[in-house]
Amino acid sequence: MENMVFVVRRATCEDVPQIKEISKDAFRIYAERAEITEFVSPLNESNQDVEKEIENKVVLVGLVDGVLVGSVRVEVKPDKTAYLSRFAVREEFQNRGIGKILMNAVDIAMKEEGVTNLYLHTASRMLSLVRFYYGRGFYIESTTKDRGYIRALLCKEYKNTAIEETITAGYEHVAIG
Repeated sequence: MENMVFVVRRATCEDVPQIKEISKDAFRIYAERAEITEFVSPLNESNQDVEKEIENKVVLVGLVDGVLVGSVRVEVKPDKTAYLSRFAVREEFQNRGIGKILMNAVDIAMKEEGVTNLYLHTASRMLSLVRFYYGRGFYIESTTKDRGYIRALLCKEYKNTAIEETITAGYEHVAIG
């Protein structure tokens, strides 16, 4: 990503078509790689669904040279826990640090919101994703087969001081131990 300008910002309604496209493509690939056959919800979102999420959740987008290449949605709950969903990066931009930068922005937003624990689900057979989340301070709390495949519920605790080091370290990876 030499000489490219990368920006993370809150999503706007103008971003809806691109968010929808990126999510649909990323989750189609995710479903194929995880061999998920009953996986449909992100593939069938309407523009109105995405607009409602932008109004009610923390929705961040990542842009490279003005082109939207990634997005993530987080619902902050009244008990100060949060649930991350629809984390997606365009395939041609994956493994270039964009996901880590987006997750760093999520960490900053969650700290600002006073969130204590951030949760997400991912297919347990997707080792690359499980490794990615572990590298960002998550751990597997439980698993379920409620959607026809083994989903891992991952949790990140923000009260942990090692997590604080990760958040303040900017874009560099800090081992959580």
